[in-house]
Parts: sequence; structure tokens; C-alpha cells
Amino acid sequence: MQKINPTFSGSDVKKYFLKKNLKKDLPSSIVVFLVALPLCLGIALASGAPLFAGLITGIIGGIVVASFSGSQLSVSGPAAGLTVIVLGAITSLGSYPTFLLAVVLAGVFQLILGLVKAGTIGNYFPSSVIEGMLAAIGLILILKQLPHALGVDTDFTGDEGFFQQDHENTFSAITAAISHFSLAAVVISLLSIAILILWPKFPKLAVVPAPLVVVTLGILGTLVFAGTDYPLRADQMVKIPVVNGFGEFLGLFTIPDFSQLANKNVYIVAITIAVVASLETLLSIEAVDKIDPIKRVTPTNRELIAQGIGNITSGMVGGLPMTSVIVRSSANVNAGGRTKMSAIFHGIWLLLSLLFIPGLINMIPLSCLAAILLVTGYKLTRISLFKHMYHKGWDQFVPFVVTVLAVLFTDLLKGVAIGMLVSIFYLLRTNMRNPFFYRITNEGDKKNIRIKLAEEVSFLNKAAIQVVLTNIPKETNVIIDGSNARYIDPDVLETIYNYKHNAYTKGIIVTLENIQKHYTVPKLNIKVKEEINKL
Repeated sequence: MQKINPTFSGSDVKKYFLKKNLKKDLPSSIVVFLVALPLCLGIALASGAPLFAGLITGIIGGIVVASFSGSQLSVSGPAAGLTVIVLGAITSLGSYPTFLLAVVLAGVFQLILGLVKAGTIGNYFPSSVIEGMLAAIGLILILKQLPHALGVDTDFTGDEGFFQQDHENTFSAITAAISHFSLAAVVISLLSIAILILWPKFPKLAVVPAPLVVVTLGILGTLVFAGTDYPLRADQMVKIPVVNGFGEFLGLFTIPDFSQLANKNVYIVAITIAVVASLETLLSIEAVDKIDPIKRVTPTNRELIAQGIGNITSGMVGGLPMTSVIVRSSANVNAGGRTKMSAIFHGIWLLLSLLFIPGLINMIPLSCLAAILLVTGYKLTRISLFKHMYHKGWDQFVPFVVTVLAVLFTDLLKGVAIGMLVSIFYLLRTNMRNPFFYRITNEGDKKNIRIKLAEEVSFLNKAAIQVVLTNIPKETNVIIDGSNARYIDPDVLETIYNYKHNAYTKGIIVTLENIQKHYTVPKLNIKVKEEINKL
């Protein structure tokens, strides 16, 4: 490992690491840009918003949000999970400028959530559920991109739901694609997948990012097939608005209608967007931290503040609401991104492509972009992950599989909610079994039972303790030992004291050792807290 000169200043160290990481961040930013470009456009289309709105949201998500965020690998932009909310909101509020006001207010609410430290909710998502969400996203990427790889179903929105807006579902769309595939698209996607798999195996070639080679191949393929009987159609290509001049570019911006500040419906939409966007962001951040090869931890409250700033900015210039997006973020990780510069550069590329090379971008076939997402999806849902979760035990494997299936057949938030419920069931089951241990000894004809309580005895343990106490045989000496217990829930204490009071009717003598009549919830050690605050 290369050492840094100890005489370097802090700025010198930052420059060193910036230069070192740019070798990976720049190629990764190109990959993320290529993945984000059609998704931004597709989500805008599905949301009933101008196409420019999708692009400007991606630009702000890259440049603004990444600058304020504490996450090194998360990529923000318009989210497919918000399309239904956005489409309904634009219709119900009556105009797009009024909707933009709701986006600005949603950003304000997210700022408030970050300041009151609501981001800590992200710490309560179980590992098995997050792993299941990642695996499900991988499967969704594969299933949703297969039609595009075959050159059919040009609705490139990145929608995560099983049922589509065109009344098809994921599987029927694949069946239809197989029946009506495009030869040019299939050839391009197969060659692209082969390059993505084989290119990194040759170190000398790997200096050039494989996805960049894939896009170049796609453009060449478009030109080659244009002169044959199997040309790619215009709807099988990327589409971005062609802007002629800076004046026309400025004319694409829309400002919010602040005259609607007294409209209560605007606030209802704003709160809905803020809550859903914040939950999706926290889920995405938790998932990205899990696949970060360096295992960094993102400050979630700071992330909510960054998202709030991003949504305020987006709403002010005509953009859509945004979240941290797992598809783009996982593509960033798998492409080798190391710092937030990758996300920032991807936003810059989106801006430059809109201003200077829209014609070239519109020559990229969707099939080669689908190939990039197919490979990314496989990495997220590899078979080894399922084996790993199985070996961790049923209490981890069952919530994992349920989350995968639930996300696959519903959507991200509903699927995670179902996975959480199953995980909570196993948590309750484990807690009920582990509030104490006991030892039985015999003294003549009489049995002695010593029940030693655990360090934390919560309300969840009440039922298990009641069952054990109820089944203690008559004429028994019972010692309930609380010497290890730092906290016993009041309901459990009541159960213990009631049992002691009534046990004599069965000839049972109950002795309580080191059990107080009242416990306070244990607080963080003062010294530990002081050390944490110094950080």
C-alpha cells in the first residue's frame, strides 16, 4: 500500500485520494449516466410530466443531492415508485406548476424530518429484508429488461411493479417479446452481454470501461443494421429532447405556482411524496451500504436533508420528486464507483448530453442498455446469495424469500412491509423463547426450580414466562433470580408478583432474588455517550 507523506496538509491528502479514486469514479459515472438516461425519460413519460422534467431531476439528483449527501455510492433521481403518485397528483391538482409547489413543500418536509433525526428509522430494517429487497430488485431488472433486450415493449420506465400501466404484467410482457423479437436488438444485446462478462477478464483491455465499449458497439450496430432488412426502429432507441441553443434550453424550465399556497390539497400531496420518498431513500441507502465493498455507513439524517434540498431545487425549476434509487446506485457499485464524485459526474454528463450531443445519444439502442442492467441484475440476485441466506437459518431465510417474492409481485414498499412483518414474527418467536433459563434439582421428594432471568425482559417475554410458571408442578420450591436483569417490563413484574402471591394454593413456595419492584429503561452509558459526542 502506498504511504502518504506525513508532512502533507489535509487538502493535499484530499487531492491525493480524489485523484486516486477518479480512475474508478469517472468510468463508473459513465455507466450510471447510460443507465439513468433512459430511466429519467421513461419515468417522466409514465408520470405524465414533460420529458425535460425527468432529465433535470436526474441532473439535480447527481450534482446537488450528491454534493450534500453523506453517501459515497448512492445515486438519486426520479423514482419509478413515485410514478403513480405523481401522475395522480398532477391530475388532481389541475396543473403542473401547482404540482411543482407540492414538490418544493415535500422537500421542506424532508428537511424537517432530517433535522428531527427521523432518519434513524433506517437502522431498524432487518438484514434479511434488505438482502431480499436487493435480490428482488435484481430479478426485477432481469425480468423487466428482457423485453428491451429482445427489442420489444419500448416502455423503458424501469417500473418496479408486477402489473404494468399497459395492462400487461411482467411475465406476459416477456412472452409477447419472445413472439415478436427484433433480430438486430437480440444480436446487439447478446454481444453486449458477452463483452460485459469477458472484457474485465483481460486487464490490458479493462482500462476502457466495458459499458462504454457496449454503448459504442450499440451505436455501430444501429448503423450496420440500418442498411439491412432488420433495422432498429426509432422507438427502440434512446430519446432525449433536442435543444437548439441556450435560449431554447432556458425555455424548458417551469416554476411553481406559489399562488396555490393556501390550497390544502397541495399539502396532502406534499406530505405523501415526502413520506414515500423518504422511506424509499432510507431503504435504498441501507441496501447500498450493504453492497459497498468498503462497508461505509451513510448518515441517514444527513441523507434526508440532502434529499430535501434536492426536491426543493427540483420543484423550483420544473423537475420531478426524487429519491435515492437502488437501480442506479447498484449499477454504480458494480461499475467500480468509489466516492460521490461518480454520482456528481453522472449528473454533469446528463447536462452536457442534453446541451451538446442529443443526436449521438439518440443513436444508442435500448437493447445495449438493457444488457448492462441484465448483468447488474444477475450480480444482485446471484445463486450464491440464496445459498448464503439458507445456511444462516430459517429465521433469516424465510423473511429473505418472502421479501423477494413480495417485492417481485407487488412493489418495493409493499414488498418490504410484508418482509418486515415476517421478520417481526420470527423476532417475537425468538424473544419468547429466550427470556430466561432454568435449572431443576431434587431434594428428597421435593423439586427445586431456579429460573434465571435474562438481561433484558420485555413485554414480548410475558407470554413465555406465564406458560412456564403455569406448568410448574405442585409442591415445588421456585427461585426466580433477577441478578442478571438490567430491565424487567412492568407487565412481566406484575406476572411474577401475582404468581408469588397465589402460588401457595398449589403448595409452591416462591422466592424472589434480586428482583426490584420497579425498573427504569437503561440509558446509554454516560462515558460512552460523551465519547460518541466528541466524534
